[in-house]
Amino acid sequence: MRPIRAAVLTLVAAALALPAFAQDYPNKPIRLILAYAAGGAMDLSGRVIAPILQQQMGQPVIVENRTGGAGNIGAEAVAKAAPDGYTILFFADAYTIAPSLFAKLNYDPVKDFIPVTQMVSGAHILVGHPSVPANTLPELIAYAKDNPGKLSFGTPGNGSPQHLAAELFKSLAGNLDIVHVPYKGGGQVIGDVVGGTIPLASLGLPPSVPHIKAGKLKAFAVTSKARQALLPDTPTFQEGGVPGFETVQWWGPAVPAGTPAPIVKRLFDEFGKALRDPAFIDRVGKAGLAPAPSASPEAFASFIRSEIARWAPVVKSTGARVDN
Repeated sequence: MRPIRAAVLTLVAAALALPAFAQDYPNKPIRLILAYAAGGAMDLSGRVIAPILQQQMGQPVIVENRTGGAGNIGAEAVAKAAPDGYTILFFADAYTIAPSLFAKLNYDPVKDFIPVTQMVSGAHILVGHPSVPANTLPELIAYAKDNPGKLSFGTPGNGSPQHLAAELFKSLAGNLDIVHVPYKGGGQVIGDVVGGTIPLASLGLPPSVPHIKAGKLKAFAVTSKARQALLPDTPTFQEGGVPGFETVQWWGPAVPAGTPAPIVKRLFDEFGKALRDPAFIDRVGKAGLAPAPSASPEAFASFIRSEIARWAPVVKSTGARVDN
């Protein structure tokens, strides 16, 4: 009986200590793990919100780009981190696609994380170097059909939402033969498409808009249902003759499964406050992103599950697959 009694007392002590532990949070630096390279849309939002959170919470908030594996390396690292609120993943749309796209994952996007809140949403865009012999999406489709395998497009990586958006476009536009060139982040892609190393790229708006406005890139179409305020003259894919096409990019903080509920609630409140900060709204808005906070952590979790279900048939229909 004594061992049982001791175990019970230990559990009771742990339960009683939990509120105090949560009340003491945070008492050391917090790491925001961004699983994509510097220079992209996620990196921008992370570096804008980090100092706001730091001021609110009274502890350093460090942005760490843990790249590789189409975001899976960063996700796996956070899934295995201590569930104490000090290691936070920017959980992105890519992780709702990954279960259908990758032959093997070393983490479970539902079981291994507690979502906190969605942060932002925005459109993807198909851009091209000025040398591409097409100026509109219909012209690009016609050229690709007449020249199979001649065009290529860069994305931030195998299995990224930008990759799958391009694969969906190829499928819906008539099974176009355009070669995929995966990179290790949006910053690298934008450099190569502006320099003419690759003719096309599927990217988020933030790294693309300055180069489009400077005339260094052609903008063929945005992936949202409606045109984007930053690029009012750029049509949607549906306007460009690809009915039923729509994708958006989004992400938000998630912590390892097992993180105490009071800490999750504290993070939900702190991120929610930061997303309402005028400096954050202004900076991400100029990059084509919009704050999109969830009503609750449970609402964000429900959204993630629905996105996993939505993407599964899309991945199957495109035939996209990544063996790892």
